[in-house]
Amino acid sequence: MRFYESCLFLNFAHFTANQSILEAFADSKRVHVIDFSLNQGLQWPALLQVLALRPCGPPAFRLSGISGQAKSDDGSDPLQEVGFKLAQFAESIGVEFEFCGFLAYTLADLEVSMLNIRPSNEEAVAVNSVFELQPLFSIPGAIEKVMDLIKQIEPKIVTITEREMNHNGSVFSSSINKAWHYYSTMFDFLEKSESINPNNLDTVMAKQCLDLMVSEIYNLVACQGTKRIMRHETLDQWQVRINSAGFNLVPLTSNAYKQAAMLLALVPNAEGYKVEVKDGSLMLSWNSLPLIATSAWRLCSQV
Repeated sequence: MRFYESCLFLNFAHFTANQSILEAFADSKRVHVIDFSLNQGLQWPALLQVLALRPCGPPAFRLSGISGQAKSDDGSDPLQEVGFKLAQFAESIGVEFEFCGFLAYTLADLEVSMLNIRPSNEEAVAVNSVFELQPLFSIPGAIEKVMDLIKQIEPKIVTITEREMNHNGSVFSSSINKAWHYYSTMFDFLEKSESINPNNLDTVMAKQCLDLMVSEIYNLVACQGTKRIMRHETLDQWQVRINSAGFNLVPLTSNAYKQAAMLLALVPNAEGYKVEVKDGSLMLSWNSLPLIATSAWRLCSQV
């Protein structure tokens, strides 16, 4: 939790996406969030808190969380544990809450019938994805299947955060050059981060981040075909891909930018970070290099 609070990547993604979801749910009495990237569920307490303060009262909140994490060695179910904690939190602030967890090795394994989608006049739906779509590129047809799934859901809003780099090109030398700039910046960020205290668990989390980046670099350099999972694309490429799937970009409002700017102001040692607006989306940069981009989308038929 300390590392989550001190590292802006997830915070930026969560706060920006939550603002778009909040605005899409403004007049809804029952809402349903389908989270492709549940993990520890850290994104949702903040949204629940804001919804609880609505002048007209909070909506009934349903969360469908997808995770690739199977049961722990001790037999516990991480998905249900996250759901239980969120349910306890929602009860403490007076929000009616319902949770259903789904274990999926890949998002392409999901079917719309699993999600129990209710009529749009009964329940507003949002789909949220943080760093979960890019891995689908290594599975033939997977990204198209997931985009078709989202179309069948007919959500009021789709929020997507992905890393801002192009490692999915056909020219090997170009991918390596772009990866060099991106990962050297990431190493530089971790090295200079004064928030990592060598006397606590931050070092453990930092080591896990380093290990993850090393494995990503190995995958970029040494793997090809379906074995190469690291195939990041830029926001411009995502716009073309998602537009062709039948979605239009929903420009993020000034409130989303203000939330992100406020987040930078609240985080210690945020020097070097910058929030930028690009084509209605928000980017988080470190020393002028874009790192991640968050965007919001709506079906063309709903615009």
